[in-house]
Amino acid sequence: MVALNNMDEPVAAARLRLVMLLRRLGIRDNAVLKAMETTPREAFIADSLRHHAYENVSLPISHGQTISQPYIVALMTSSLKLSGRERILEIGTGSGYQAAVLSQLARRVYTIERFRPLLVEAERRLKMHHYTNITTKLGDGSHGWAEVAPFDRIIVTCCAPEIPLELLAQLKDDGIMVLPVGNQDGEQKLKKITWKANRSAPVVEDMIDVRFVPLVADIAEDRL
Repeated sequence: MVALNNMDEPVAAARLRLVMLLRRLGIRDNAVLKAMETTPREAFIADSLRHHAYENVSLPISHGQTISQPYIVALMTSSLKLSGRERILEIGTGSGYQAAVLSQLARRVYTIERFRPLLVEAERRLKMHHYTNITTKLGDGSHGWAEVAPFDRIIVTCCAPEIPLELLAQLKDDGIMVLPVGNQDGEQKLKKITWKANRSAPVVEDMIDVRFVPLVADIAEDRL
């Protein structure tokens, strides 16, 4: 994990300001706030956008994807209620930023990306900054990762038209899944889903309105 030693003072100040903003916006989990402060968001975006790294905005990455605004990253992460012992499945690696945050709060992160160039670049960044408890895969995230299931937590960083039952089936008893549900042109709602131990029915909690790129099923783009 990247250290804060010898970090440029303006960057350190910008990270601290962001953490203070997240706290004002309602993020109370100190471990999540610490992970947000120590994760170098500027390393997961294009050089031309680095001056926006610690603004509370989403930013474009390649292949029409985005890196979520820090508040959404912090909200989704804190909603997972992590203790440090969990195995997490992330759908949508993107730039690797969300996985980097999660890796500081969980035992192991498994992350799936459908665009090979995005995955290769994310792997490079994660390796460069010494995030060693992240396992990556190129594939269709809508099917999850059955070979290493079940998971304590699942986080989906793209919008599904409905709750994906195939992912839900890979969640452990008392597990939590956080994801946006809706359509690309209409309402999208961030939802928290908890599988109770009796598996009778998941408990679904609506959180906030959001805007995410769509979860595209049945395709993995192995192209430049």
